Amino acid sequence: MLFEDTYYTISCRSTGLYKEKGSKFIALAIPVKDEQEVKNELDQIRKDYYDARHHCYAYIIGFDKSAWRANDDGEPSGTAGRPIYGQLQSKDLTNVLIVVVRYFGGIKLGVSGLINAYKSAAADALAQADIIEKTVNEIYELKFNYDAMNDIMKIVKDDGLQLLNTQFDLECSLTYIIRKKDADRVNEKFRKTYRCKIIYLKSE
Repeated sequence: MLFEDTYYTISCRSTGLYKEKGSKFIALAIPVKDEQEVKNELDQIRKDYYDARHHCYAYIIGFDKSAWRANDDGEPSGTAGRPIYGQLQSKDLTNVLIVVVRYFGGIKLGVSGLINAYKSAAADALAQADIIEKTVNEIYELKFNYDAMNDIMKIVKDDGLQLLNTQFDLECSLTYIIRKKDADRVNEKFRKTYRCKIIYLKSE
């Protein structure tokens, strides 16, 4: 099976709301790139909604969806984080954090009521979100001798590579970003250039 080099995420923050028997569930959908960003967002939301009873959340990170977590934050096990996580899965999203803040209204909703409330709040936030498709890109560093400059820059121009930084001296280097599906083809062009070295840095 060929690797899919696109994924779906959201372009900016969005909010959703669900009310049931006096309880208010405010959902915040936030684009995130890594778990440190998740932690920062959670810390800020807990400050912003310090008077809420619960701050339940779920996230998925990575174009391969390899990092995820669902947290009930004191609600009965499986009634909050999992339903939120399920909404991310249903939209096939990644690099998204959803936090549902609950203000308790004095009447218990029961397990099925909680599941429905957290699911509905998260679904509303995603319904308001701008869902976008992004490509999986790879970043490489290329090292080469100055005398290969013309050949290297012709490939850069012909393939429309985005350069992140460059250093042109006797020993030259440039860092470029390229869509994953194009990487092998373009890198093979570079390898055919005399004394050229390619270093893979990361995918994003």
